[in-house]
Order: sequence, then structure tokens, then C-alpha cells
Amino acid sequence: MNIRSKLALTLTIILIVTVTAGSGYALFYIRAYILEEAVADMESDAYWMMHTLTFLPEGLQLQEELERVGEISNYHIALYDSSGAILASYPAGTRRSPHLHLRADQLRLLLDETKVMQTINQPDDDNIWVYATIRESRNQARFFVINQPKSQIFQPVTAIRNIITIGLIVAILLILVLSALLAYYMARPLLKLTRDVERIAEGDTQHVIHMERSDEIGTLSESVNKMAQKLRSDYQHLQKINEKQTQFFADITHEVRNPLHTIMGSLEMLELPALDDEKRRKYVRNVRGQAERIGRLFKDLMTLQRYDSDDNFVIREHVNLSELVDNVSEWYREAAKNKGVELKTDTHSCMVYADPGKIEQVLDNLVSNAIKFTNSGSISISYSHVGEKVEVSVRDSGIGIPEAHWPRLFDRFYRTDKARSRDKGGTGLGLSVVKGILKAHKSDIHVESDVGRGSRFYFYLMASDQEQERPHPRGAASAP
Repeated sequence: MNIRSKLALTLTIILIVTVTAGSGYALFYIRAYILEEAVADMESDAYWMMHTLTFLPEGLQLQEELERVGEISNYHIALYDSSGAILASYPAGTRRSPHLHLRADQLRLLLDETKVMQTINQPDDDNIWVYATIRESRNQARFFVINQPKSQIFQPVTAIRNIITIGLIVAILLILVLSALLAYYMARPLLKLTRDVERIAEGDTQHVIHMERSDEIGTLSESVNKMAQKLRSDYQHLQKINEKQTQFFADITHEVRNPLHTIMGSLEMLELPALDDEKRRKYVRNVRGQAERIGRLFKDLMTLQRYDSDDNFVIREHVNLSELVDNVSEWYREAAKNKGVELKTDTHSCMVYADPGKIEQVLDNLVSNAIKFTNSGSISISYSHVGEKVEVSVRDSGIGIPEAHWPRLFDRFYRTDKARSRDKGGTGLGLSVVKGILKAHKSDIHVESDVGRGSRFYFYLMASDQEQERPHPRGAASAP
């Protein structure tokens, strides 16, 4: 049973029960009211008849007078003497003993005129009885009784009930029609919404529900549209992640395969018996270099994995930036000197609030790249306050980076010159690691470059309000 049938059935039942209950209550109220009015009319008529029968002279034909009164009142009437014997009745021949309805004490009260009138209306009796005393009668009559069948009283109720029954049948038919129309009107937007939701559930997330309504159904349709929009966005995001993941694994495979091939080839050459010592040392250096390259690759991968999943990837503290710069410059001073590159660093004290190990890794990667792609000139590491932050910069006079590569420069495994980068032992993850670490510090890495003239990488760290002096200032240092 669909929602339209359920609504129609519910509305029909509610309306039928309401109309039937209302009609039943109306009939009950009308029946009680008519019965009450009939009893009042009979008692009023009994008072009138009491006075009329009082003045009947002795010897007058009581039967004829009683028939005249009965034809006027349309009641069944019986006239009794003081002993309870019937004197006359209407219609003629009616014989009804009052002792069938009155106890002895009740009859005595009537005869003693202590109680003028007694009405008997029992639920299980088909008639209403009214006994009345005739005071100071001029004849033998001492009391009388009038009665009326309840069926006669309820004849108007029967007619009304028939009218209500017919009206009820007509009303039920109208209710059925109106309920079906109303259910159709109420269920139509729900059925449309159901079809639209099923369409979205089947995968058509581009579908938009158009339903201009200001009620709860309109609110629900807007919510479904928002949900579909979120599904579309999530699906597109998952597609991008899947593409990146596929490319990521392909790049890892490629990055590991090349050094493994080099290692395998070097090991095969080392197995040759006639290999001289110089070539043997060369192949050993090749194996060591490629193994170190694979080690750096997995180290960078672990760093990126921690950035993606570890909420405690960085642990900040108050650190003197000059100490980190001094450490990195010491690591690469010899390499810079061997290439004839001057390495310059700032040495003044500058406190920042950052993870010292991670920022040292950032400087390590940036200086390492600068040395790889700078064959002459200089490399400088500088830092200075910019408002409430500290700008850290690594500038070189190397080959530079074409602007077309800037948008993807920090993507994983992206290289501007793939062959040259691999020859220099790069993993393709260094700048990605830099970006991840700085993102964890709520910062970012920026680049400025001019082909043939060099590049500048810079980022910002939160300045610390705790200052300290370096124990051994070095001044500006350089390495020819």
C-alpha cells in the first residue's frame, strides 16, 4: 500500500468516525430531548384533564365525555373510582388496572390527595404513564391515568434518523471522493520527492530536485539537494584522491626500481673476478649511493605519512632560529665550498615558536636543493621580523625555475627536469615534505624565481615573545 492509499484510508476513517459519532450523539440528544418534552406535555395535559373531569356532573355519561377528551388529547385514558374500579376508558374497551403500575402506598397517596400526580417512565417500559387525582369531584371518579406509547413519541426521531442515515451515506461517499483527492494532493509532492531521491540513490548525483514549497516537504527537498551536492563533491574528491594515489604508487615503483636496477648492475659487476680495485670501489660507491637514495625516499614518505595522519606531527616550542640555521650551514658548508659556492647565513638571535626538528628539516631540504642546482655564485639563509611573524628565506643564484612549473612545484614526485633531478640523487619529495611541515605550522612555502638568475624560497613562522642571546655569536659567515 503506497502513501497515497494510506493517506486516503486514514482520512476516510477519521472523517467517517467523526461524522458517525456526531450523528449518533445528535440522535441520542434529540431522542432524550423529545422524551423529556413528551413527559412535560403529558403532565401539563394531565393538569388540564384533572380540572376538566372535576366538573363533570353526577349521572353524565362518563364514557362519552372521556372519548371527547381522548380525541382532543390523543392519549389512552382510564378513569377510576376510589376503590380502583375502572369507570370509563379511551379508546373504548380498554381495561388497565393502576395496580399494575402503582404500589399500594402510591395509590393511597393519590386517594388521600397527598400527592396530586405520579409519573412512571421506566426504561424497560414501552409506555409513559401519568396518574392524577381528581379533587372535589362531582361524580364517582377519583383519579385517572393517561399513557402514550414511546414508539408514538419517537416517530419524529425515526424520521430524523432516516434522514441522518441517508445524509451519512451521502457524506461517506463524498468523504471517499474528497479523501482520495486530498490524499492525491498531499502525496503528489512526496511521490515526486521519492522518485527524485531514488534517482539520486541510483547514482545520478547531478540531478537537482526542483520543488518550490515553503513547508516541510520543501525543506526536505532542499536538504536532499544539499546531500546530493555533498555526495558530488565527495565523489569528485575521492576520484582525485584515487588518481593521485594511483600516480603516487606508480611514482614510488618507478623511483625504487631505478636505484634497484643500479644496485643489481653494480653487484653483478662486483662478482667479476678480474675487476680491478678502482672499479670495485666505484661500484661499491654506486651501491651505497643508491641505497642511501632509497633510504631518503622512505624517510620522506614517512614524514609525509605522519603529516597526513598524525595530529601531533609537530611539537612546538620556543627556539632560537639562529641555532637551526647554524646547524644546517655546518652540514652543507663543505659541499658548497667544493662547488665554489658561497654560503651566507644570518647569525643574530631570533626566537620563534615552532618545532625545531621539523624546521631544521625544512631548511635542510631547501639548502640541499639550492646546492644541487647552483654551480656558481652564492646561497644565503636569512631571517627577519615582519610584524608578529618571522620571515625565513633561502636564496640562490642557480639555474632558476620556469614559472610554468610553479603551480606543481610542491606536488609529490614532481620534477622540473626529471632526468637531471634523478642524476643528482633527488627523491622528488623534498619540497612536498617542506610544504607538509609548514602546513602543520599553519604556514606555507612561497617561491620567486628567475630563469638563469636563481630562486628564492621563503616562509613565515610565529615569532616568540621569549628572547635569548646566542652563547657564541658567529657573525655573518661565508664559505668560498
